[in-house]
Amino acid sequence: MPNVRLGADPEVFLQQGNKLFSAIDRVGGSKKFPRPIEGLPEGYTVQEDNVALEFGIPPAESREAFITSIERVMLATKEKITKDFTFSNLSCVIMPEDQMQDSRAYVFGCEPDYNAWTGHKNRMPKVDNKYLRSAGGHVHVETALDKQLVIKYMDLFLGVPSILMDNGKERKKLYGKAGAYRPKSYGVEYRTLSNFWIFNPDLCSWVWEQTQNAVSAAEDDDFTIDNYRADIEAAINNDDKTIANALISTFQLEVCNVC
Repeated sequence: MPNVRLGADPEVFLQQGNKLFSAIDRVGGSKKFPRPIEGLPEGYTVQEDNVALEFGIPPAESREAFITSIERVMLATKEKITKDFTFSNLSCVIMPEDQMQDSRAYVFGCEPDYNAWTGHKNRMPKVDNKYLRSAGGHVHVETALDKQLVIKYMDLFLGVPSILMDNGKERKKLYGKAGAYRPKSYGVEYRTLSNFWIFNPDLCSWVWEQTQNAVSAAEDDDFTIDNYRADIEAAINNDDKTIANALISTFQLEVCNVC
């Protein structure tokens, strides 16, 4: 099966030194009208997503293009839009109270996402700490295959190994549960991963390769994936490394040792 094209819309938090800052009125762009980045081709964008900054990249046809696109959009944003800030590599933070005074800091995306295992719409998150915010590393997959089946295999090939690679356990209080996706006209958006992978080209490469493997496996439902639902959900939703290791061993899944 030839490679499928991949896109991404990862999120990051802005910081100066050790202090976090809201992206509101510092970045520009919105879900409806993302901001193009001067000097970059069409498809490279930034926008404000609650208090986080969200990147957009055009669909990539190769591993090299995918890695380059992530690096390119982050570098151009730093140089042209957020010069006074750095990007936090945390996927879940407690925002300072003084950065949460704008009402937009409490507005979450109105477009629902779904659970591929149940077929049901996911509930909007609710947590005790109103200043808790998370950053995703969503992967967009261009495919005509069954959307839910592709997401289930992405849970196996990406979601399960990420338990050993991503320290962002707290994010699951908000987002990142097993099977999280949005259907798209071109395919699917996988919403389980945090942004942990965008900061290292080897991890970007891992996302590319494992997504290709997941789509290839979904084409024939190689492992009759529904038989492993309970273990996959338990590993991802409960951050259960014992179950994750067992699945990794059974299916010889790749864990990127960079982490």
